Amino acid sequence: MSEELSIANWFVTYSGTAFEVIGTLAFAISGLLEAARKKLDIVGMAMVTFLAAFGGGTLRDVLLDRRPFFWVENEIWIWAVLVLSALALLFVRTSHLEPTRRATAWPDAIGLGIFTAGGTQIALQAGMPAIVAVIMGVITAVFGGVLRDVVVNEIPRAFVDHQPYSAIAFAGGWVVVLLSAIGASAFASVVVGAVVITGLRFLAIIFSWRLPTWKL
Repeated sequence: MSEELSIANWFVTYSGTAFEVIGTLAFAISGLLEAARKKLDIVGMAMVTFLAAFGGGTLRDVLLDRRPFFWVENEIWIWAVLVLSALALLFVRTSHLEPTRRATAWPDAIGLGIFTAGGTQIALQAGMPAIVAVIMGVITAVFGGVLRDVVVNEIPRAFVDHQPYSAIAFAGGWVVVLLSAIGASAFASVVVGAVVITGLRFLAIIFSWRLPTWKL
């Protein structure tokens, strides 16, 4: 029985890490595509990629007073982003592809789901109230993309894209809160929340869902 329990704990631990890696790389890829679209050099590409991948999580850690920052504690994040930047630059230049704004939306949706759910769960485990935890999840998922867009001289997509983006993250954060409240494990809460958020964002892209706009 103890052996089965240790195997289960190992699976949850490493599955959670793999899930975080997927989310980080998804946002990194969105940053890479945006940098490639703007035809930045390798230094600019690496900076935009780092901001997209680490910006939201870093702000969350600052607000929650968590040290060291998540990417300082696990240096694999840094190496993964550096290698990905170099490979992506070579691929784009040799394949002569022209990344579009829409192309960044797909990996960005995956990162949105994983980072919102993960950020919300981290805040809950830090003892934050439900509403604060959800806001932390939104910050984790959205702020990196905001920095990415500002650096490449774009109005942040989260502010001007009339497709639901931050709204989906906010709603999905409550899925994590609800699952945690009914006793689901942290891993299950994050996985289900991430799937719900990513799925809704995919649907918003495919069917061109729009939020109402203010008219003055």
